[in-house]
Parts: sequence; structure tokens; C-alpha cells
Amino acid sequence: MNSPNALTLMRVVAVPAIVLLLFARDPVAGIAPAWIAAALFALAAATDWADGWLARRTGAVSAFGRLLDPVADKVLVAGVLVGLVATGVVAGWHVAAAIVILGRELLVSGLREYLAREGGELPVTRLAKWKTAIQLVAIAALAAAPAAGIVVAIAGLALLWLSAVLTIVTGWTYLAESLRRVAAEPRPGGARD
Repeated sequence: MNSPNALTLMRVVAVPAIVLLLFARDPVAGIAPAWIAAALFALAAATDWADGWLARRTGAVSAFGRLLDPVADKVLVAGVLVGLVATGVVAGWHVAAAIVILGRELLVSGLREYLAREGGELPVTRLAKWKTAIQLVAIAALAAAPAAGIVVAIAGLALLWLSAVLTIVTGWTYLAESLRRVAAEPRPGGARD
């Protein structure tokens, strides 16, 4: 296994530790568990950039890495979001934003898998990259919120809603593009609708 793939796997391995820290109440080495959870999440999120950069820089781009990278991203986001909901950091109406984000991740994963089987690809848009960045900052802020206080919690929830809105926009864009490609595919016998 090459270094970029090891970094990607670290993202997946970090999820249970982050979620356990979200539930912890006792300080770890004198530090509030929420601070450690937020720092570990931020470090795991940073590996998403680092593994891609390292793979391109060293020529270690692999089929396994291309498959694992988006899965690791979704496991990280989904696992920690579920943990934030389970601990009550994200509660009430704010759970709807988490559901929108999780639903879009499943939808886009399915679309990418379908298109890959058909020999196509669904490239990441610039807006989707912004959505991901905002989403990661929101989750890190919400993970820190129990220790950081109400201002950080409010900022995290506001960013979570912003990323949910961007999630809808980018999800719709991906869905429309996928449907366009499916409609353009020739049917058996050469017929098209």
C-alpha cells in the first residue's frame, strides 16, 4: 500500500475515535474531549487534500486510491454528522440539514457508481469543492462547540445550513448531468427515446 492510500485509510480509521470523543465527558490529559475531536476531525479532513497532492506528486495515483478516496470522505462526514446528531450537538430542525447532506452523499455516490459502470465519469465541480470545504469547517466547529461555547455552535450550525443549501444545488446539478448522459446513451438496437 502506498503512502497516499495509507493517508486515505487513516481518514476512515479516525472516525470511530472522533465519535467516541464526541460522547466523552472527562478531559483527556486535561483537554476537553470536544477540542480533541475537532482537532482530530480537522486533521482527518486535511488528509483529503494531502493524499491527492502526494499521489500526484509521487506518481502514486492508483485505481484503489481513486475508489477509496471518495468513500473515505463520505465515511468521515457521515460518521461524524451522525455522532453530532446522536450527542445532541445537532438537534431539532438542524437535523434536517444533516439529513440533506447525508442524502446527497448517497445520491451522488450512486450516480458515480452507475456512470462508472457505463464507462462515464461525474467530475467534481468547483461549487461542490466549496460545499465540501464549508461542510468540513461546519463539522469541525460543531465538534468543538461543547467546549468552545455558543458562538462557535451558532457559527457551526449556520455553516451546516449553508452547506446543506449548496448540497441541494450541487446534488441537483449532478443528477441533471447524470440524467442527460443516461438519456443520450444509445439503446439496444440503436433506438433512442
